Amino acid sequence: MSILTIDDLRVSYALGRDRVDAVRGLSLTLAAGEVLAVVGESGSGKTTAAQAATGLLAANGRITAGRVRLGELDVTDWDERRFRAVRGTGIGWIPQDPNASLNPVKRIGESVAEVLRIHRWGDRTARRRRVLELLEYVGIPDPELRAGQFPHQLSGGMKQRVLIAGAIALKPALLIADEATSALDVTVQQTILDLIDELRRDSGTAVLMITHDLAVAADRSDRLLVLKDGVVQESGPTQDVLLNPANPYTDRLLRDAPAIATIRVRDAAPVDGPAPVAEGAAEVLLATGLRQEFGRPRARQLAVDDVSFRVAAGSTHAIVGESGSGKTTAARIVLGLQRPTAGSVRILGQEMTTLRGAARRELRRSVQMVSQNPFGSLDPRQRIGEIIAEPLRNYGTDSAAARRTRTAAMLDRVALPASVLTRLPGELSGGQRQRVSIARALILEPGLVVLDEAVSALDVTVQAQILALLGELQRETGVSYLFISHDLAVVRQLSHTVSVMSAGRVVESGATAAVFDAPQHPVTRGLIDAIPGRRAARAGTFLI
Repeated sequence: MSILTIDDLRVSYALGRDRVDAVRGLSLTLAAGEVLAVVGESGSGKTTAAQAATGLLAANGRITAGRVRLGELDVTDWDERRFRAVRGTGIGWIPQDPNASLNPVKRIGESVAEVLRIHRWGDRTARRRRVLELLEYVGIPDPELRAGQFPHQLSGGMKQRVLIAGAIALKPALLIADEATSALDVTVQQTILDLIDELRRDSGTAVLMITHDLAVAADRSDRLLVLKDGVVQESGPTQDVLLNPANPYTDRLLRDAPAIATIRVRDAAPVDGPAPVAEGAAEVLLATGLRQEFGRPRARQLAVDDVSFRVAAGSTHAIVGESGSGKTTAARIVLGLQRPTAGSVRILGQEMTTLRGAARRELRRSVQMVSQNPFGSLDPRQRIGEIIAEPLRNYGTDSAAARRTRTAAMLDRVALPASVLTRLPGELSGGQRQRVSIARALILEPGLVVLDEAVSALDVTVQAQILALLGELQRETGVSYLFISHDLAVVRQLSHTVSVMSAGRVVESGATAAVFDAPQHPVTRGLIDAIPGRRAARAGTFLI
């Protein structure tokens, strides 16, 4: 039986006086117990199609042609009131960002119970019992305690499980997972995807998986539909599409997926890695015995414990690990944003932890940062030219005319057109905004750039472009990178050396190739085994 049927769907958005087509002629069917993955870059129409099918289009969007059926019901022309009756009961939706999707002032139990209350399921006692059952089912420890907590008291993986609990509370026939694991650690991602698989097997729920990552789709879907610019490029059984991609776009997505490239590195012939570092290269960064404690004297929490690593000139050192392993804390210490409880950080031969005033400010010219969220780190009211030139102004570097020249040159270096200079961040794509962040970080010609999950939220094609850009800039300028990531697939492509962290400690370190080819610690082996695409490779779903 078909749970979802879409025939020749066309969706457009009103932008001023114009209408822009976002989905053009999409058709698909989804049967009970089946997983259909819809893959493509941002802006390809994946989420728009799912929103159109469930009555969640933005106010300026509308279906201009085609039909949508949920089971036997034609819902194409339904209004909000009619859709409200089937959301939760017939349709469950797992969104991408639990931080934005959970009400910060509602307790976890209230958030999960909301769908039960809206659909008048049971009395208060029955709803509370059902909430605890759901939290236990999705693998949240101590459900009684967690139900009384607020979102900020849970980890990212736990919050995503809470969203799943709410989505399945009334056992919907259709579950839509919209990039539901893209921002999670690979090990947490694996756990969440295993949970969705279990739900499908237990209840026969149909799953529409929206993702930009072909490796995830390869592991978890029965059928695959590839979308670009609102047009279906190809579709069919996942194994057939990935073994014999008929469309160049699908082939490019496969080649750009770092996870698949990493599997090829370990299981077949090696591919190009980062450029070699000159023998005997000087140290740009030496961190020794870092320790960071938080909390009150009687309730100390140890975030970083005896962590040491070095970054050679012109090289990339990666720090990897799950959320809460201490990666970002170590990065903040290096950047001088946090003073360690103990330990030493030497940058270009100077001790960062003891410098004060003007000397500290001057040294920080040599250490810049590119963060995970380019939209959140760029002032939405500033023009791009002002954003890139801001470090030059802050340090009183050059005249206004010279700053404009350097800014234009840096924009060109990160492969953005000059027309971008007068735009606002909101007018750029995610990949373009991240290029602006990189340009701003490099404008002062620093010796070290810290990249904190700088590509984890990007599409695989944009991610591949940014990684290639970082490698090119390193070869041209000799800049060194400290690369913070939970994704070993990306680390394998970019880094020369790596430290693996767990529970605040470095559990393994060394040359990246050596760590990948012969991991010694269970944490490292777990991270490598959790790289998406490995299950599909073992099953022969794509060629390695």
